[in-house]
Amino acid sequence: MLNPVSYIKEVTSELKKVTWPTRKQTIDMTILVVIISMVVALYLTGVDLILKKVIAIIIN
Repeated sequence: MLNPVSYIKEVTSELKKVTWPTRKQTIDMTILVVIISMVVALYLTGVDLILKKVIAIIIN
């Protein structure tokens, strides 16, 4: 088991090895996630509406 000081030193050492994304990469990926989320939401809305109509036809 590591003592707290060793743990903090190791965490700091590992964080120095991380390759952080640039500001542009972060903005681009955020925009991509928002667009994909909207497309999936529209797709699911469409499927929901279609299934609602099909179930209404079956019930009636």
